[in-house]
Amino acid sequence: MHILIAALHRPTDPTGVCRVAANLARCLVDRREISQITIAIGKWQEHYFGDLLETQSNKIKLISIDIKNTSLSRNRWFLFGLPKLARQHQADRVHLSFPLPFLRSQFPCPVVATIHDLYPYQFPENFGYKQAIFNQLFLRWCIHQSDGITCVSRTTLEALNLYFPKIKKQSKPTTVIYNFVDFSKVRTNPSLDFQKRFEFPFILCVAQHRKNKNIDLLIKTYDLLKSSNQIDLETRLVLVGSPGPETNSLLKLIHEKSLESSILMLSSIDDHQLCWLYQHCQLFVMPSSLEGFCIPIVEALFFSCKVICSNIAIFQEIGNTDCTYFDLTGDPIHNLSQVIQNVLKEISSSNTNHYLRFSKTSIADQYITFYSKLS
Repeated sequence: MHILIAALHRPTDPTGVCRVAANLARCLVDRREISQITIAIGKWQEHYFGDLLETQSNKIKLISIDIKNTSLSRNRWFLFGLPKLARQHQADRVHLSFPLPFLRSQFPCPVVATIHDLYPYQFPENFGYKQAIFNQLFLRWCIHQSDGITCVSRTTLEALNLYFPKIKKQSKPTTVIYNFVDFSKVRTNPSLDFQKRFEFPFILCVAQHRKNKNIDLLIKTYDLLKSSNQIDLETRLVLVGSPGPETNSLLKLIHEKSLESSILMLSSIDDHQLCWLYQHCQLFVMPSSLEGFCIPIVEALFFSCKVICSNIAIFQEIGNTDCTYFDLTGDPIHNLSQVIQNVLKEISSSNTNHYLRFSKTSIADQYITFYSKLS
C-alpha cells in the first residue's frame, strides 16, 4: 500500500501539525503492508522536515512543492496539485495531516483526513473573525469530501459529532487514533552553550501563543509565586512555542510584571533541545482551556516529568492519573499556584504508565486497519 501524506503547511518552522505528519510516516514505515510513503511538503519546510522524520528509510520519499507560501497558492495546490501528485505516484491512500480544501472527484484513491480539533467553531478567537469563517468553511468542506476521518482523541470525536451530526447518519468511517509519540532514538545532547542558558531551576511550558493555551494565566501565577516567595527566587519560567496571535500580549504582560529576566521564551528549537528541557525541568505545566489532543503532555510524561494541567476532559483522557490537575473555575491563579507549590514538594514523579496507547506499534496497527476498510 502506497500512502501519500499531505503535509504542505504555512509555518516556516516546525509545528504540531508537521510533527504529526512526520510521526505518521515514522510509525508506518516498518510495516510490511506499506510499500511506499510519499510526503508532500512546501519548499520552505525542507530545512526541518528531514530532522523530524529521523529515518533514512528508502520507503519514505519527501517531495518539495515549489510554490509561493500564500493562502491562495497553497489552496490552489490542494485543489489541483495534490490530486495530480496522487495520480503521478499511483497512491493507494491519500492522508491529509490536517483539514484542507480538496475535490474528492479529482483523486484516484480514498482520501483520509485527520481532525485535530474543532477550534474554528469552539474557539474562533484563535484566528480572528475573518480567518475563523474561512477555517470553518475549509473544515466543513474537508469533512464532507473525505472518505474517512481519524480524530486524535475521543474529545475531538465528540466535538466533531456535535458540530457535524450528519456524519453518523452517513455512516462515514470515523475513528479515534491517538498521536504517536516516541523520543527513544533522540539523543539529548544539545550544545553546551544551550545547556548553560539553564543553570537554574525552571518550570516548563510548551505551547503556541494562542488564546486557548492560557499562557497568560501561567505567567500571572508564576509572578504571584515569585513575589510571595512561594518558590525559589532562582526559579525561571521557560516558555517554548511558536509565535501566534497572543505573542504581543504575552510580551506586554511580561514587561508589566518586570519579569524579563525571569521568563525565557523560545521557539524553533530542535528535538535534542526539547528533550533536554523535558528531562531537566522541575515540572511541566499546561493550563489550556481547550485542546484537541496535546502532544507536549504525552512528551512530558514520556520523560517522567511532573505534569500539572488544567482539569479539562482531553487532559483527563490522555493524562489519566499521571497528571496533577487544577481547576480553571473560581480563582484559577490561586488554584494553579497551590498545585505548583504542592507538586514542587514531591520527591519525584509518580508516573509509571509507559503510554502504550501512544506507541508506534499500537498506532500503526490502527492506521493499517482503518486504511484497509476504505475502498
